[in-house]
Amino acid sequence: MNNRIDIDLLLANANKENRKKTLGLFDLSILGIGAIIGTGILVLTGIVAATDAGPGVIHSFLIAAVASGLIGLCYAELTTSIPNSGSAYVYAWASVGQTVGFFAGWTLLGVYITTTATVANGWSGYVRSFMHEFGVDIPTAWLTSPFNGGIINLPAVIMILLVTFILTRGTSESKKLNNFLVLVKIAIIVLFVVVGFADIDKTNYSPFLPYGVKGVFAGASTVFFAFLGFDALATSAEEVKDVQKTLPRAIIISLLVATALYIVVSLVMTGVMKYDQLNVPEAMSFVLLSKGHNVVAQIISAGAILGIIAVVLAFIYASANITMSMSRGGFLPKKLATINDKTGSPNKALWLIGIIAAVCAGLLDIKNLAIFANVGSLLVFFLISLMVILLRRQRPDLNRPFKVPFGYVIPILSMIVCAFLLFNLPLNAWLNYAGWLVIGLVMYLAYSVRHIDSEQKES
Repeated sequence: MNNRIDIDLLLANANKENRKKTLGLFDLSILGIGAIIGTGILVLTGIVAATDAGPGVIHSFLIAAVASGLIGLCYAELTTSIPNSGSAYVYAWASVGQTVGFFAGWTLLGVYITTTATVANGWSGYVRSFMHEFGVDIPTAWLTSPFNGGIINLPAVIMILLVTFILTRGTSESKKLNNFLVLVKIAIIVLFVVVGFADIDKTNYSPFLPYGVKGVFAGASTVFFAFLGFDALATSAEEVKDVQKTLPRAIIISLLVATALYIVVSLVMTGVMKYDQLNVPEAMSFVLLSKGHNVVAQIISAGAILGIIAVVLAFIYASANITMSMSRGGFLPKKLATINDKTGSPNKALWLIGIIAAVCAGLLDIKNLAIFANVGSLLVFFLISLMVILLRRQRPDLNRPFKVPFGYVIPILSMIVCAFLLFNLPLNAWLNYAGWLVIGLVMYLAYSVRHIDSEQKES
């Protein structure tokens, strides 16, 4: 049995859904920037500077950005050739086979769900800090999971469910909120840079590489998490206007803007305060408070509360699109592929993902679980790069509106970079990822293998 899906059949099935084309270049670029610029710039920058790279964290971001750029080009070729919302799951199924396709999709779901839960937990911390300044103290028990001695992280649960509800109202409505939230987030980053620039002390840049080159590469492996999100654009292909031109441009624009912001914030942050004092999650506010900019710090905290919501929105949206696409193929229950007639959104898939993410954020200790996001994403990105090569050989006749330049050079470089970053990740990250794969294997054997063929025969 040939277990690779026929690309022409796959495209025909996607076209039958006739989803509304509502996303233009601006909307899609903002979606990408919103997904990338989040916990990375608001949380990871200071922590990585303090523990891994020092002021050389800018080099860590550059390495991660180059890796993301190579992968982004590979994504652009695949997405414009097969404009389907399943992203890596669909490309793997078409080029390698159904088993690899399932685990690629399953991996992305795990990455997106745990990232959503992690971001929501960080968001609740900003809420607590912000409310404290107004004399309102949220009880720790309602901000902490049962595994850490609390009851539930209630703000995180409420926020995820609220974002899910907004997404069920349709892309045209949710994109307005997303665009607003991302613009707010960019505004507070610019505010931080403008206010903090005057307090830069060049002596704080010495030593520039306190942990050596090894620390820079270790930092790059960590901050790669900060660039997760550009791949979420690939899941929106069916709702993009002029997808062949819009999607590649949006991927590149979002990566360039995010990289520039990360580097500028890193330079200001490590210039204002010595790197070894930055090991705090709310580093941007912390730096400004240390220099007496209390009002600005509070504005940035408020902006962070709004801005981080855009990250949650992007990842729930991407997760639901992958769920919908996998259900079309029989890997997951068919009802999850249902598109709401009024809103044009996959509401059943959205609520499933939203509820799972809310449970994870509210009840589980996700600190260790979330770090597998880097393992999962890098493995998927390695596959993406490999699949560019495979599909060129298997389907040279396939229409490729965008083609990665320089032959196979960029896909091969992309695979090498992914392998190198994977090598620098800790063992516990791999163990967490292995646990998620075991759950996926049970799902695959118990449900997927009995429904894949029948679903394709019905299509």
